Amino acid sequence: MLEEKLERSVEQSAAALTAMADDFFDHPEVGQQEFHAFETLTGWLEKEGFTVERGIAGMKTAFRAVWKHGEGGPNIGLLCEYDALAGLGHACGHHMQGPAILGAAKALKDAAIDAPYTITVYGTPAEETISGKVVMLENGCTFEELDVALMMHGGPATQVDVKSLALNKLKIIYHGVCSHAALKPEKGRSALDGLILACQGVEFLREHVPSDVRMHYTIVNCGGTAANVVPGYAEASMYVRSYSRTDLDGVVARVKKVLQGAAMMTETEVEIIEEKSLDNKIPVLSLNELVMEQAEKVKAPCIRPARQKTGSTDFGNVMRHVPGTCIRVAFVPEGAAAHSQEYLDAGKTEAAHNAVVYGAKILALTGAQLIENPEKLEAIKKEFHENLAKELHGQS
Repeated sequence: MLEEKLERSVEQSAAALTAMADDFFDHPEVGQQEFHAFETLTGWLEKEGFTVERGIAGMKTAFRAVWKHGEGGPNIGLLCEYDALAGLGHACGHHMQGPAILGAAKALKDAAIDAPYTITVYGTPAEETISGKVVMLENGCTFEELDVALMMHGGPATQVDVKSLALNKLKIIYHGVCSHAALKPEKGRSALDGLILACQGVEFLREHVPSDVRMHYTIVNCGGTAANVVPGYAEASMYVRSYSRTDLDGVVARVKKVLQGAAMMTETEVEIIEEKSLDNKIPVLSLNELVMEQAEKVKAPCIRPARQKTGSTDFGNVMRHVPGTCIRVAFVPEGAAAHSQEYLDAGKTEAAHNAVVYGAKILALTGAQLIENPEKLEAIKKEFHENLAKELHGQS
């Protein structure tokens, strides 16, 4: 039976996969510096017969690995991240993703299903810092050759996501004129005044935005050297989020008017730098249901309903191009927060090892379902295009 064959393949690879996860955990690498994980993953795939392209899309630690069975058929995409958090290590569980994806890819390859199909593994670095998938997209890697994009992530429960928050990250810099606050106050134009007024304006804006909008800011630098010197420089970091990219674009445009208005009021100049733009996910509920059916089959731990509300991810940008989903597999206690000590403490536990194996099995079984049942894949793609059209027309 195909399902048994796929599960058996993952189990036979389990010791190597979990040892690889432990190795990544012990050697955490931040975004764009994931050279050890990169070489390990690509070397393993090459030995398994995949054709590997290294350093794709202008990123040294990004890769694409492809294996084909016959001509035509669906292209099953398996994406993984492998960057750690600066100063924390693998407190988000990214060390488990690559091994789980490799286990699923090998199982699907070894199964030699009686139908043409392609397995494509993408290594997508620097998720935590520069949102590497966005950079890859900007550099021409659209992922559109894939029929579906699948990911795995550790978490407090085994579940999928319905939504994610679109995000704009802004660096805001006010430039003023320094002056002695007591002797020549009329000469000064306070950059800090401009920034404080801007923050106050954002507070007033909160009353007049959609209810799901989130606006966060902090002052990160003020050029004043003493209280009696009018500061000529002030800088803030701001995140603006919404579950709708369409709504978010409108809110960001209004935020920029607030920032510019504060500059006019204080006779300063404002520089608005867009550092990051992440899209919300386009949910494909039929794909989510298919993945969770496989989680039930393998008896994954702590199965829970889909998460309706989540944070932001660069996977959302990929999911504007191809239907996708991410299975989260339980390995930490329910209620544990990502980027926490709890994630670190669980990073090399039996639960983490099991999550790698469960994740590989779930994605392998999902891929097989899509290869063997083209009508399911067509239904998923149809739902994706319908939901994407609704999103683009502001109907989500």
